[in-house]
Amino acid sequence: MMMAWLGLVSGCFTRSARQNDPSYQYYTLQPEQIWQMNLPNGQRFDASGLFLESSGALLTESDQQIGVYTIKFIPGSSAVDLLRIPDCFTAAQLAPFASQKFGRYDCEGVTEDDQGRIYLCEEADRWILRWDPRAKTVERLNIDWRPVEKYFSKDRNAAWEGITIHGHNLYVANERKKGRIIVVDLGTLKVIDNFVVPARWSWWFWDAHYSDLCWFDGALFALMREDHVILKIDPATHCVLAEYNFKKMENDREVKYYNYYPVFVGVMEGLAVDKNYFWLCTDNNGQPRKKYPRDIRPTLFKCRRPDAP
Repeated sequence: MMMAWLGLVSGCFTRSARQNDPSYQYYTLQPEQIWQMNLPNGQRFDASGLFLESSGALLTESDQQIGVYTIKFIPGSSAVDLLRIPDCFTAAQLAPFASQKFGRYDCEGVTEDDQGRIYLCEEADRWILRWDPRAKTVERLNIDWRPVEKYFSKDRNAAWEGITIHGHNLYVANERKKGRIIVVDLGTLKVIDNFVVPARWSWWFWDAHYSDLCWFDGALFALMREDHVILKIDPATHCVLAEYNFKKMENDREVKYYNYYPVFVGVMEGLAVDKNYFWLCTDNNGQPRKKYPRDIRPTLFKCRRPDAP
């Protein structure tokens, strides 16, 4: 029976064609620095997105309560504070949508455009929300999703999970059931492209599972929670240019979390990229690290890019 199971499992692995492509780069990430993210007002905080502003400030948000936070580094400390941006996604600004909202705001990604407007992707209702810092207002983008509705699940916890912007294009990740990266023209609010890219290793039955997106230096980066990798993608050809594996780092005894889910599922949900570093953060679902069973704080990782100049 065991041999039959092993045979079935070995048959489930597929090798991508790019495995034999000499131009394909594969790296393993190591953390240069790690911080615990202090809980705002002591409340549970499931960090579900990251965005790195041009000023160098890191933004994050939680899927437990809508709002955007600046990460404040404390000199000499292994912890960071989370400071909520005032007047950003307030109850008053969200009041026009209250009658149409299903449950709580389950926001799973944060980004910013060239005008400093902040976007959140909301999972339960598949909303894209935009906050204008000058007008202090929130707009819900009326995007025509019809070309990609066939990929949508009825599961309200299997929808948007990552968002980024480049120029007039908004990229949003349909996380799973039918994983898909969808491109929207912000001028017309129309879908102009959609595609899926797998990790280097995948199972024949395994769906692409995206948990964040980031744009940097002409490339799209996708965080894949279940595969424990970051993909660097050419947005024009949809080809994977490089892959960065963080599984060993995530499973290190110092940071490994208890997990509700099967062994395959990781906890990384936030990604930001710059010239020299990857920034990653965990959505540990209120669970503690195994080594510190009373500490439910998320973890922030700073990893030097192995392909940095």
